[in-house]
Amino acid sequence: MAERREGSWLYRHRWPTRLWHWLNALTIFIMLMSGLMIFNAHPRLYWGQYGANFDQAWLRIGGTTDGRGLFQLGRHIEIPTTGVLGHWKDPQGHVQTRAFPYWMTIPSHYSLSGARRWHFVFAWVLALGGLLYVIASLINRHFRRDLLPSRDEIAPRHIWHDIKDHARLRFPTGEAAARYNILQKLSYGIVIFGLIPLMILTGLTMGPGFNATFPQLLTLFGGRQSARSIHFLCAMGLVAFIFVHLAMVLLAGPIREIRSMLTGWFKLPPERDHG
Repeated sequence: MAERREGSWLYRHRWPTRLWHWLNALTIFIMLMSGLMIFNAHPRLYWGQYGANFDQAWLRIGGTTDGRGLFQLGRHIEIPTTGVLGHWKDPQGHVQTRAFPYWMTIPSHYSLSGARRWHFVFAWVLALGGLLYVIASLINRHFRRDLLPSRDEIAPRHIWHDIKDHARLRFPTGEAAARYNILQKLSYGIVIFGLIPLMILTGLTMGPGFNATFPQLLTLFGGRQSARSIHFLCAMGLVAFIFVHLAMVLLAGPIREIRSMLTGWFKLPPERDHG
């Protein structure tokens, strides 16, 4: 299709955006699942230069001596997670006390070396794919045209109005649906220019070999353990973004939204009847 069909179709996503979207979806899921297996090797997080079993962790997931799963945040917040996290059964019915269960990790069996291989290979896919996407988006002006908010859009009144419309499930219709709204622009901007670069940099900071070449990253993030905590928090931020993103796709019309990300062509929803 080279032009709109009966005025209701438009070319919304160029091929670099579509390719990066689906490649990123696969990459992020593999990295998250392999990252959870890496976390299983030491299911505690610390702030600062050092961290070991007897140091105070700000987050811990594991099993207790009396056979319970536990999510612990700081010194005082404890959430029972028996059967889900920290204390669960594998497919053979054996009780395991690792933080995350087999169905959430790659590999599904405990293997720190295997998880690290999966994680590092797809880290290169994430970094190189992201670099090519940024270059393509600068050339075709995707960032400036589609993701850069206008002065009116970043006004608190406009943002609050958009939040209320989303809470009421009142999504844009007609020509307005062809453009990213301010909540989309802000969330995509945070992911593309915030979470993903932070994950890459903190991941490099945790590598002893890279520390010898660029020790400045250790100083920037306050030590390897702080970098590990930031890495984990960014990963959880991506998980939250994915859940919200999928929910919005389902609520806005999954066929229309998925088709546009596969073919590039988007069918405008009819204008809302205000009568």
